[in-house]
Amino acid sequence: MRREGIAGRDLMARIETHAAIGAIEGGGVCRIALTDADRQGRDQLVRWMRELGLEVRVDRLGNIFGIRAGTTDAAPVMTGSHIDTVATGGRYDGNYGVMAGLEVIRWLDARQRRTLRPIVVAAFTNEEGVRFMPDMMGSLVHAGGYPLDAALDTTGTDGARLGDELARIGYAGDMECGSIVPHAFVELHIEQGPVLEAEGLAIGAVQDLQGISWQELSIAGQSNHAGTTPMRMRHDAGYCAAAVAVFVRELAKRYGGSQVATVGAIGLHPNLINVIAARATLTVDLRNTDEALLKQAEAELDAFLRALEQQEGVAIEARRLARFEPVKFDERLVRRIEASAHARGLPVRRMTSGAGHDAQMMARICPAAMVFVPSVRGISHNPKEHTAPADLLQGANVLLDVLLALADEPPRGP
Repeated sequence: MRREGIAGRDLMARIETHAAIGAIEGGGVCRIALTDADRQGRDQLVRWMRELGLEVRVDRLGNIFGIRAGTTDAAPVMTGSHIDTVATGGRYDGNYGVMAGLEVIRWLDARQRRTLRPIVVAAFTNEEGVRFMPDMMGSLVHAGGYPLDAALDTTGTDGARLGDELARIGYAGDMECGSIVPHAFVELHIEQGPVLEAEGLAIGAVQDLQGISWQELSIAGQSNHAGTTPMRMRHDAGYCAAAVAVFVRELAKRYGGSQVATVGAIGLHPNLINVIAARATLTVDLRNTDEALLKQAEAELDAFLRALEQQEGVAIEARRLARFEPVKFDERLVRRIEASAHARGLPVRRMTSGAGHDAQMMARICPAAMVFVPSVRGISHNPKEHTAPADLLQGANVLLDVLLALADEPPRGP
């Protein structure tokens, strides 16, 4: 097994070629969902799929599936991820998992190796959720967790309707969402965190994924003169936004464990140096692998907001942007990932994913798991995102082993 593996040169060439689509300064990529750059990235992916002899299917939300037939019509094994990025993204996030899936197909074809089950390489629409919310939309709709019509009617940050943009770029397919129910789904991804590199490990076998709670808070206070208004008489929306940011950070430190909390965006109005803010908007991102603790954190935040309203004479409204429960991945698949790493002499550990991924949605309808490879300094969603070619190749070879084993599993009897 240590000698048999995917060609690293071919994998890197595919990644580099695709990274040129939407390339930005510093080596990064801007390929936001359903933009012209996304269309170009999709077109290139579809060309590659067809060159490999895959049957290409596109569903009504634009999810792309390249299907390699098996010797039977048993439920397929699926791999893949996404090709959309954030505005200042790197070249590996999501894209690596799709490109590695294509290289698995190339490896099989070169050896005329047939599998009992079909193998499907998927690229899901709008995983990042930058332009259209929620994130992981394509896989969520595929898994039946979000209505297709609601997704198509989503209004983007630029005012565009998702369904219209999907048609504009030519990827409003005709396959019904959820038509393909896999035997298993395995997603290969960069870690996007510092753990594997810090511990000198090659492979992460992802066993679970944090629950996510996103809220947008709108705080209405009173605008007034910064010099003449006594502190005790202020209704300062800016102060309240800052108080929330401090509260959620202290909450996360107090909970410990896997609890994290982030205020990632704050806006003030009128946003002038000598005027007390009349309005503030901010986002709060809470995550935990324990659903009960995540609910407790949400309840504590809500109680704090109600008390802050009374103390400061402001009105606070909370709007939920996204809410996903924690996910435990399939134990059998996690063990398969560990077994492949051990067989190839690669140091491996079980991990929790702090980021959301398509695999968590697919876990609703089939056994699912993830393979992580190291991220240099844990940097992601940044043009400086980097993983060494050797690490990328090792992850792709683990994916190959796992997919091959799964694709030769016979259907269970009645």
